[in-house]
Amino acid sequence: MRASDRAYATLLDEIQSGSLPPGAVLAEVEQASRLGVSRTPLREALGRLGADGLVVQQSPRVTVVADIDAGDIRELFELRRALEETAARLAAVRGDAAAFADLAGEFAAVTLGDADGLDTYYALIARFDAALDAAVANDYLIAALRTVRTHLVRVRRLARDNPQRLAASVAEHRLIASAIGARDADLAAHATHVHLHNALESVLASLGGGTTTGGAITTQGAA
Repeated sequence: MRASDRAYATLLDEIQSGSLPPGAVLAEVEQASRLGVSRTPLREALGRLGADGLVVQQSPRVTVVADIDAGDIRELFELRRALEETAARLAAVRGDAAAFADLAGEFAAVTLGDADGLDTYYALIARFDAALDAAVANDYLIAALRTVRTHLVRVRRLARDNPQRLAASVAEHRLIASAIGARDADLAAHATHVHLHNALESVLASLGGGTTTGGAITTQGAA
């Protein structure tokens, strides 16, 4: 692995996990030393993170981890809704129906109360996303989804885990997978819309209070 790729992967994980929080200063000399790379590959890594929207130049010499607030999250979900509803429709037409029916069965079997239940659930979501990408078979759509998912990891970790929301999310994913498996494109898209609406409300509430009304989103005390 190239030094710039290694630096990018490490910084990406630290930003997504919250180890490098919003506003954290990424000084070139300090970060290059910490990551064991020279300043040139570090700059390449920071450039990629900037293209991802995860870091910003506060000044010509100062790079910081980008802030993320309720407005950013609303915009992210607007894009996510357009992409994922389209992906669900396409998967219902193009995908392997049996594979998605099997995934629906796995979602039905998820037990969040188990010691590794949450990890199992997130791993299952990753496999569902991979199956969705394969079914869509559209490189442009998949690339756009990959960008959105990069930010979603960060959003999920900023929000507190909510047991009731997690249980509802499992059921929502099961319905989406079942609809795709039944080749019901309308239901797949509608179930995706409902899932994203509920997910957005939960994230905004966790970050400081937020509600959605119809298609419009308002926040209450959110940063």
